[in-house]
Amino acid sequence: MKRTILLVLLLLNAAVASNAQTSQALYFMNIPQASTLNPALKPTGRFCLGLPGISDISVRLDNNFLSVSNLFTGGIISDSTLAFLEESEWLEEFVNGLGDNNSLEPQAGVRLFGLAFTVKDDLRITFDITERADANIVFPGDLLRLGLQGNEGFIGQSIDLSTLRTDASIWHEFGIGASKNVTPKLRVGARVLVLSGVASAFLANRGVTLTVNDDYTHTVNADMALNISAPVNFITEEDGSIHGAEFDNARFDDDRNIIEYLKAMANPGLGIDLGAEYRFNDKLAVSAAVTDLGFIKWKRDRQDITVNTTFDFNGLTMQDVYDESLDFGELLNWTLDTLQNVAVLDKSAPAYTYRLPATVTVAFSYTPVKFFTAGLLSRTRFEGRQAHQALTLSGNFNFGNVFSTTLAYTAANRRYDNLGFGFAIRGGFMQFFALVDNVPVKFTSVTYDGKDYRIPGNWSMVHARLGLNLVFGNREREKLPPLM
Repeated sequence: MKRTILLVLLLLNAAVASNAQTSQALYFMNIPQASTLNPALKPTGRFCLGLPGISDISVRLDNNFLSVSNLFTGGIISDSTLAFLEESEWLEEFVNGLGDNNSLEPQAGVRLFGLAFTVKDDLRITFDITERADANIVFPGDLLRLGLQGNEGFIGQSIDLSTLRTDASIWHEFGIGASKNVTPKLRVGARVLVLSGVASAFLANRGVTLTVNDDYTHTVNADMALNISAPVNFITEEDGSIHGAEFDNARFDDDRNIIEYLKAMANPGLGIDLGAEYRFNDKLAVSAAVTDLGFIKWKRDRQDITVNTTFDFNGLTMQDVYDESLDFGELLNWTLDTLQNVAVLDKSAPAYTYRLPATVTVAFSYTPVKFFTAGLLSRTRFEGRQAHQALTLSGNFNFGNVFSTTLAYTAANRRYDNLGFGFAIRGGFMQFFALVDNVPVKFTSVTYDGKDYRIPGNWSMVHARLGLNLVFGNREREKLPPLM
């Protein structure tokens, strides 16, 4: 059980990672993908083509309360050294560092096709098809503190869990964009998004409070529903309680059924990206964008799991695991059994609307010499009632159409040690790029099966992106009149 938990946590922290269009280091790089952050940006290359699966792959994890090194105690990986399963000095420090709302945001994207071309040196047209996956989980700080430290400090208190949140969605995105100079200094752009949802789960939290009673039991007053749009069959008992769930394999018995399911516009949606860039002269520019303004209406395979009642928990917490009165698997089973007994399944639920997490970007750039640009970038991503802010200072080298690189420093997720690096190199019509927003700068050693390994020490936010573009033609920036 503990090894399984370890593998899941490692995958969350090191592999599953963002909005497929979000990257701090990418914004000032001279590659076609920069226009996904601001549709007004116009990189070099009159004609650009992205091939399926290799033109742009992005994976990201934003996490503001847990790092890789937090998972282990004593630098040893084994069945008994998962840090959160051990009561120690680390545990107290971890709990003291928790905020009111602690978020985990894995996201990923793969571009299946991309096309961009320039008409008469000014009008830029883009078209792309992208597969996107996005999730957001928010844990109220008191819920984690109660679970890890036990009931003693919460006796007689009611904990507000109205910020508890979880959602996950997979969808197809078809983007059509255009950008153009409306004056010699001002360039504007827009990108229309046609969306088609594949599967989704969204927790509608209308209010949850948890009261710790004098006998250490928990009384929960909950009004929430898990909205589901996915090919899943729930197994129920005679009394209507939910016993389990399984994937609906019968609907996908051959390739034709799979293709029909994926291409159907059963969960339609729309969105838009807007952007602008104002260049005072060849050296100074300011730009701004609002991206992912949109929604998906989920209608296919709709089911709701609703909890709208008051019920009791037995009050078991991680303290019981520390005291070895039960193991972690038993604690999970107790919790799930209680929730299954009070949940009500609605197999004919109405459609619901999911709003994309919109992002607002503001950027300033200064180019003292032709090949170097200093950039300042602010990005704010809105997830429900939460706003996630990131501020980046970068130095960007662009040597014509041959080589582009960036070194960035980002403050985000309550951390101020995020270094980013990216590069793009072009040979003929082929341009390869790779970047990471959070290069590990501190490492620690762990031991597993008698062997030592180096892992990142304080790695809580990571974004990796790479791809291959086919780029034809060149473009130099237009000469602008001097600043008056």
